[in-house]
Amino acid sequence: MSRSDRLFRLLQALRTLPAPATAAQLGQETGVSLRSIYRDIDSLRAAGAQIDGERGYGYHLIEDGTLPPQMFSRMEIEALVLGLAQVQQMGDLALAKAAASVLGKVTATLPSMSQQQMLHAVSQAHRFASDDTTPQFDMQTIREACWKEVALQIRYTDKQGLQTERAVFPLSIVYVQGMLVLLAWCCLREDFRMFRIERLLAAEATSTSFRPRRVALLRTYLNQLKDYA
Repeated sequence: MSRSDRLFRLLQALRTLPAPATAAQLGQETGVSLRSIYRDIDSLRAAGAQIDGERGYGYHLIEDGTLPPQMFSRMEIEALVLGLAQVQQMGDLALAKAAASVLGKVTATLPSMSQQQMLHAVSQAHRFASDDTTPQFDMQTIREACWKEVALQIRYTDKQGLQTERAVFPLSIVYVQGMLVLLAWCCLREDFRMFRIERLLAAEATSTSFRPRRVALLRTYLNQLKDYA
């Protein structure tokens, strides 16, 4: 790992871990020794990052010199915190981790007063009971197929418990009424379909591209859903 990559990972760990983050926690997060953590903390401080704390206590990123300061109103901070908290409740572990990372990066760019407002926001989101929306396989396969606009070969269980295999054009991943669903064009039925993520047994990307049809297909499907509402 290059020194610049190591410093970036340490800075990101300081943004995301609850403060004060101990050297042991930072070392575990970044995969380096305690000696490297102490040395890299000094390097970040020399580069302009304001890091409070010391060995044996922990570290707190007060001001991140690598990111410009952001100005948000109190209501904008509430909206940001609530939105990212909602993402973390969706059952998609990769997105939940990304949301926590975003929150840490944004918080690091705020003035101290706004940081306190961010940390003590009134609006929160919490799942009080577990449900069956957590995906049973890697969501990244579906997400990348949407990004790359390539067909997926899926194995799916319908509401009657019957298993089918089909090729679909993945259009969007939607969190609706407590469940994750995949909006797609079904090549088998030659029509739009909504697949509940927890009923997907397998999903594999193919080499079949449907670019640049995704945006137009998704727009048409969403308009149809509005008509059904």
